[in-house]
Amino acid sequence: MTVGVPKEIKSDEYRVAILPVGVEEFVKAGQRVLVEAGAGTGSGISDAQYAAAGAEIVQSPAEVFGRADLVIKVKGSSSSRRWCA
Repeated sequence: MTVGVPKEIKSDEYRVAILPVGVEEFVKAGQRVLVEAGAGTGSGISDAQYAAAGAEIVQSPAEVFGRADLVIKVKGSSSSRRWCA
């Protein structure tokens, strides 16, 4: 299974749906994790930290939503469909 983590887009939303330790756990369990570049910036987590935990950093939300079997977010995607564009 491929798990995707897009960057949150709601105004003043600085959280991210998963920490690097969570990525590590998914990877240990044999899952693949895609994290959108900059997803953790608001929480002080760099792309390098996600990559070190085993995530693949992707450049767009469309790539996350297009390649992931499961997408995890802090807020639901119903309020914005920017990733579909």
